[in-house]
Amino acid sequence: MLRALYTSASGMQGQQMNLDVIANNLANVNTTGFKKSKMEFQDMLYQTNRAAGAEAGGGNQVPTSMQVGHGARAVATSKVFTNGELHQTGDKLDTAIHGNGFFKITLPDGTDAYTRDGAFKMSNAGNIVTSDGLPVASFAGITVPSNATNISISATGAVSTTVDGVTSNVGQIMLSRFANPGGMESVGGSLYKSTLAAGTEETGLPGATGMGSVQQGWLELSNVKVVEEMVNLIKAQRAYEINSKAIQAADEMMQMSNRLRG
Repeated sequence: MLRALYTSASGMQGQQMNLDVIANNLANVNTTGFKKSKMEFQDMLYQTNRAAGAEAGGGNQVPTSMQVGHGARAVATSKVFTNGELHQTGDKLDTAIHGNGFFKITLPDGTDAYTRDGAFKMSNAGNIVTSDGLPVASFAGITVPSNATNISISATGAVSTTVDGVTSNVGQIMLSRFANPGGMESVGGSLYKSTLAAGTEETGLPGATGMGSVQQGWLELSNVKVVEEMVNLIKAQRAYEINSKAIQAADEMMQMSNRLRG
């Protein structure tokens, strides 16, 4: 009976973490470029009372084993990097990635981070920055003149400005990608950091082989689907509830055992 208590408790703990992940997904349903997470579980160690194939006498063997599991545990919160829907804003600096790739951002400590959030702004020096004022390394070397009347970004990342009716190219956007984006570390602010699990950073032009194109005047929405998350929420709640019922049943059986002597 004690085993049932601990086994069910492990299930409740796992579903509590599952609920936390679902809640975070729903909280970011309107966060630009957000990628949802999903919980992954594994069963825990088993106690083997009889092994399959054990000698049963007379040359016979036991066809199946007798094992009792000890519950479940959460092993990963995997990021799902499917593309979100694109939303047209009309802002000249809003840039969405259609396909694979990330924008590279330079953090205050000089290290690199990566994002799918293309809601960019222009600094007082004409440089392209994030909403938090962080420099966008993907736009490195690109300075927009203060008297520019128009900014144009092509699908292949070529940036042009119009000054006094004359249009000229001012730079080229470069995108970054990783072999395993699910291995990147989320650091908040719609930013990710590379890790050994993510692989080596590869850079390239938008629209090149394996790299997504960019779309000016559009933003990528969150890939969270509310209906799907609500279904997952109901499943997590029911799993949590049934594990609590198993604890109650084990407790009642222990009470019955304690009353036998009386």
